[in-house]
Amino acid sequence: MINPSQLFKCLADETRLLATLLIYKEGELCVCELMEAMDDSQPKVSRHLAQLRACGLLTDRRQGQWVYYSLNSDLPEWAVGALDAACVGYRKPLDIALKTLSTSKERPNRC
Repeated sequence: MINPSQLFKCLADETRLLATLLIYKEGELCVCELMEAMDDSQPKVSRHLAQLRACGLLTDRRQGQWVYYSLNSDLPEWAVGALDAACVGYRKPLDIALKTLSTSKERPNRC
């Protein structure tokens, strides 16, 4: 189970923070959706998602060619509370990325 120092170390990078908050708000996202919302390259987004998965914040599932990332359902309540607080503190960049995501026409279909 993740401890506070691991959580905050994982979220100390802005790319990892924004990706985690987008996934938290949306439920699950694939790399292509995060690339568009964050205006970042595939290698950069994938590298950060791998780090978030390795530290236990995210899990993934494969559907055809897509890999979807979601928040680890085993996160302790205090960690989810920290994400709620981060959504408030990082509201402007998060809102911009969510708006970009909501207007995307190329989102994959989920089963």
